[in-house]
Amino acid sequence: MSSTVADPVVAASTTETVVSLTEPAARHISGMLADDPENAGKQLRVFVEAGGCSGLQYGMVFDEKRDDDLTSEFHGVSVLVDPFSANYIRGAVIDFSDALTGGGFKINNPNAQSSCGCGKSFHA
Repeated sequence: MSSTVADPVVAASTTETVVSLTEPAARHISGMLADDPENAGKQLRVFVEAGGCSGLQYGMVFDEKRDDDLTSEFHGVSVLVDPFSANYIRGAVIDFSDALTGGGFKINNPNAQSSCGCGKSFHA
């Protein structure tokens, strides 16, 4: 008779890929972290909050990990997402472009039913 026992370390893990960073996004975020000593030891938090012209808006900030955060790492950058936000942005990809027109961070969210023209808010 064979039985499997879940590894308690794996079972308690909060590592889950909720959003992904492209290499250009990770490179830009790494530079931002390195350029500001106040960000030492912090990680990128991606979140959703009420607001914007479409009902919900994206936010990104450098923050410390909280107990219920879901974490992942891309190209050396740790990403934190709270459980509430994860429901709205699971599967999203964050990219960065330094183009003079239309540059900046872009979030491709498969859960967004519609987005505003600026791409900073959405309706799920």
